[in-house]
Amino acid sequence: MLKGPIHTTPDETSLRYDGWRIVLVCFLLATFGWGLGFYGQSVYVAELQRLHGWPASLISLGTTFFYLSGAALVAFVSEAIRAFGPRNCMIAGIGTMAIAAVAIGQVREPWQLYLANAFLAFGWAGTSLGMITNTLGLWFDKKRGMAISLALNGASFGGIAGVPLLVLAIGYFGFPGAMIAAAVVMVALMVPVILIYVGRPPGHASANGGAVSAADAPSPIQIRARAFRDIGFLTVSSAFALVLFAQVGFIVHLISFLDSVIGRERAAIAVALLTAMAVVGRVLFSFVIDQMNQRLASALSFVSQAVALVIVINVHNDYALMAACALFGFSVGNLITLPALIVQREFDPRSFGVLVSLITAINQITYAFGPGVVGLLRDMSGSYSLPFYGCIGLELIAAVLIMIRGRAADPRGPAAS
Repeated sequence: MLKGPIHTTPDETSLRYDGWRIVLVCFLLATFGWGLGFYGQSVYVAELQRLHGWPASLISLGTTFFYLSGAALVAFVSEAIRAFGPRNCMIAGIGTMAIAAVAIGQVREPWQLYLANAFLAFGWAGTSLGMITNTLGLWFDKKRGMAISLALNGASFGGIAGVPLLVLAIGYFGFPGAMIAAAVVMVALMVPVILIYVGRPPGHASANGGAVSAADAPSPIQIRARAFRDIGFLTVSSAFALVLFAQVGFIVHLISFLDSVIGRERAAIAVALLTAMAVVGRVLFSFVIDQMNQRLASALSFVSQAVALVIVINVHNDYALMAACALFGFSVGNLITLPALIVQREFDPRSFGVLVSLITAINQITYAFGPGVVGLLRDMSGSYSLPFYGCIGLELIAAVLIMIRGRAADPRGPAAS
């Protein structure tokens, strides 16, 4: 009698398991993705203002265009990985981000910034949260939360190393030269690493990123349609969308705000401290997050950011500002990780990849307007106080929303089954 292929479940706790190599690749991917695509935006805004004297609102709207374009792509990352495989998608993301980095350094007219940001959006889709969580979902099931948390420390490292190094490189090579150097380093490091370590996922992994059979799994269209009728999914997506709107708007303008208060060099240090604390916060949470009420942890994180913003607005002492940036940063990393962990806990694992891509796209569409709105309100009011107080309001609203869970979580509930 002929027997079908036998798939053995890999030991995800073993250090020899191939999945941990993928975690390292995703860590590096996140380092460049966030370093050039997310935290780098604060450098681009400040540098383009300095070089060309363009209004903050004009440059910030370019950042908004980047996030909106990226959101349209991130929503379909799960399908792209299924069609082309994680290796090809990662290389495509790295290649387009390198082109975008060089292009941003060559910008001379506003329309060129928008074109460069369009390429950056493709690179962001191939190097950021949707790509990383979907890829790790193919290698991990029981240890998925830990794998995602460890890999996304690369996002924080991208801020810790990326912003100061970019500022330092701009001082030595000028803005165009620094961006070319960043692109060369990224391609030279990442392409060989991806080709060597990213192979075929385990045979048991489904297209949706779950370690279960996909024979009776719902289609991505069904999953998305049902998610929009699920209170639990809607409160998660809306709460994190509001918070990330405030968080991204604040971080993108942080150097510009601090530049006039404590100077460019100390402002760069403050951003580095913020992102360093994001690593500390994520690592500390990783030991207890599986045992915690993740929605409550999210709400407390939102409130802590609101408190930090109050200090930033009202206290202009160097040490107080550094402390406020540290407090704000403590939850930054977890706000990237928590949505995926809540989705994993509350919904069918077969829907993990599609739901994470969807919530990432929703959040990105919303927070895409953060930099532009903050910049516009700053230009209208003449200071950052008004937009930063608005961010505080959004943080507090989100803290209430995230605690509305709807009916008891059912892994086979309407958003997933």
